[in-house]
Amino acid sequence: MNIRSLTRGDGVVIGAAVLLFIASFLGLYSIDGVPDDYDLPSLWGSGPVVLSVVLAGLIGAALVVVSRGLPQPRKIAGLDLGQFGIAFTVFAAWSALGNIFDVTGGIDNIGPGSNDGAPDAGTGLILALIATLIMAAAAIATPLVPALKAALVGAPRPAAPQPYGAQPQSGYGYPGGPGGPGAQQPSFGGQPQPGPQQQPYGAQPQQQPQPQQAQAPQQPAGDFSPFWFAVPVPRPLFAEDGSPAPIAELAPGTWYLAVEQRGATLVAQTQDGRRGVLQDTSGIQRG
Repeated sequence: MNIRSLTRGDGVVIGAAVLLFIASFLGLYSIDGVPDDYDLPSLWGSGPVVLSVVLAGLIGAALVVVSRGLPQPRKIAGLDLGQFGIAFTVFAAWSALGNIFDVTGGIDNIGPGSNDGAPDAGTGLILALIATLIMAAAAIATPLVPALKAALVGAPRPAAPQPYGAQPQSGYGYPGGPGGPGAQQPSFGGQPQPGPQQQPYGAQPQQQPQPQQAQAPQQPAGDFSPFWFAVPVPRPLFAEDGSPAPIAELAPGTWYLAVEQRGATLVAQTQDGRRGVLQDTSGIQRG
């Protein structure tokens, strides 16, 4: 499960699920004139509320979040897990609304005056309604609202890619580094002498070779330099031969390497080495 593929809308769904879980331990009823020390039941004390509101909402939120984090969508009876999750959250919100209007169920309809002194909805039931409404709204609106489709967790900035043709930094074992070819070694017990070495008396001075000018790294055509980027929303990556079927999907929160620019499109490389054309480059984040 890729946590970085979660969106802001998924974060709202997770927050609403936490609120629903907390509300399930609060009061189901509110009765006027009852002493404060009187122990009223919580939402877990009512089987219909637990099944139709609490568990349905928590299961729906879990399905929505898990379906977003999977690399490939899972289907049950032809429907994605996310669609099942949305259906559960809508059902939970509808059930919570019904319990708000009729807290005691059909028991208050037995005989005349049976509704006198009937309890009202408690704090837990009211918070459960608010949580399920937020949960259902976020689950439905996430694929439609751009602000909710943004990545929930930003990807860490990658190290700057080395330009094509660049040489590694000087160090041990590299030209110009200590221990490399051409490095002047100090004599045993002595200090390294700066400057050119002294010639013996009567010897002709040797011509010092001119240092070669370091060649600048060649840039690809159009002065394009490879760079890292991340996409704000999932976007398909198409084959370079122009076939309409995508070969991969770029997920938000993951860095990809752009190796070539073709007009308004980019040739991107995934972590497993696959290359393809990203046709929609709007809103990408450069590393």
